[in-house]
Amino acid sequence: MALTPNSPNADNSMQALKQYGSYIVTAILLALAAYFGWTYWQNNHARVDTVAADHYADIQRLNEEVSLASQNPDLEAEAQASLTESRKKLDKDIDALVSTHGNSVYAWQALMIKARQQVDSDDFKGAGETFKKALAIDLGDAGLQAITRLRYAKTLLAAGDADAALAEANNDMPSSFEASQQELLGDIYLVQNNKDAAIKSYNNAWELLRSRQETRAVLALKMESLGIVPEPIAPQAGLIQEPAMPAQPVVAEGENAADNNKIGAGA
Repeated sequence: MALTPNSPNADNSMQALKQYGSYIVTAILLALAAYFGWTYWQNNHARVDTVAADHYADIQRLNEEVSLASQNPDLEAEAQASLTESRKKLDKDIDALVSTHGNSVYAWQALMIKARQQVDSDDFKGAGETFKKALAIDLGDAGLQAITRLRYAKTLLAAGDADAALAEANNDMPSSFEASQQELLGDIYLVQNNKDAAIKSYNNAWELLRSRQETRAVLALKMESLGIVPEPIAPQAGLIQEPAMPAQPVVAEGENAADNNKIGAGA
């Protein structure tokens, strides 16, 4: 891919990247967590621990309540106090689940929830410790391990420890995660002021996405901010659909699966 001078829209691209980039990357990792969490459960055919499942379901519900309340910037003092107590209860419930079912996928999911809450509160040190606990759970699934490691590396980078983030991001990962890995490496190299390495990693990520005909707008913005013009990626032929017939709702591919795969939605 050719390098070109920064376009007149570079400032707008960087502004959009700063505003939305982290949310888009997080959404991608959450989607991967949902998919691989469900795949792990299906492939292992393990006996469902109903106690752990019920405990985790309660954690999910409380997490949703906390997340919803946290989005309200105008909470009264009483509501703020209630939110603080709910957060403490959420942490306590997660710690209890990990203590009693520490080697289960439910414990892993609960730790993902805890780390997300910590990151949202800018507690990157605490989130790092939580991700380390999640990495110590041996679920025998490379996908879940990769998700945890990528999120841990992102947290280290956000905490300002680019060297530690680079060490984590350089670990071997399944091929389905290589594009995300290369994109994260580009982010790390950019923080380290290694522009050439960042460009190389972003280009690698883009080519990996091209091989599966998948595009990421946030990655394109990152590349454009460095003066790279990413070659457009044609969508998969199978994803180009004819206009829907009247009175027939269009359902995006994988939408029904996402509704069914709730085991990973809490991360």
